[in-house]
Amino acid sequence: MAALATHLSIKEIWSWLEDVPDPEIPVISVVELGIVRDVSLDGAAIVVTVTPTYSGCPATAVIAMDIEQAIRKHGIDEVRIETQLSPAWTTDWITESAREKLNAYGIAPPEKGAACAGALRTRTRIKCPLCGSANTECISQFGSTPCKAHYRCKDCLEPFDYFKSF
Repeated sequence: MAALATHLSIKEIWSWLEDVPDPEIPVISVVELGIVRDVSLDGAAIVVTVTPTYSGCPATAVIAMDIEQAIRKHGIDEVRIETQLSPAWTTDWITESAREKLNAYGIAPPEKGAACAGALRTRTRIKCPLCGSANTECISQFGSTPCKAHYRCKDCLEPFDYFKSF
């Protein structure tokens, strides 16, 4: 027998979503990434509002499917995923714990507050997530996914991804 969404707390549903990993960076959840904007109840249905990292993100459909499966796993039949494009997602929505997890995973996290500074801002050096050196260089603005750039550390000579600021 399916659970009724009306008997659930919004807090409980958020906790389920904390376990949904980002398909491109599985070390962080979609909640930590900041793309889950809202969870609400509409009668017996659970409505999850998601803002993609950018409108062309290839993982958007997979994320919606993973969120829906995570909720259905708890016996909920009525799930609706809604996309909200405005305001646009920003890397400032990434939680501090996710930034730490990215760094530990070998991806330099985006600079805090860089999204608000604009594209013409002079960037500080990106720190290597492997050795911590700021003696790094951008190899390509196109990394392993569209939201990352490829960098190299000049001290430890290791390549790494940098999660671009949006």
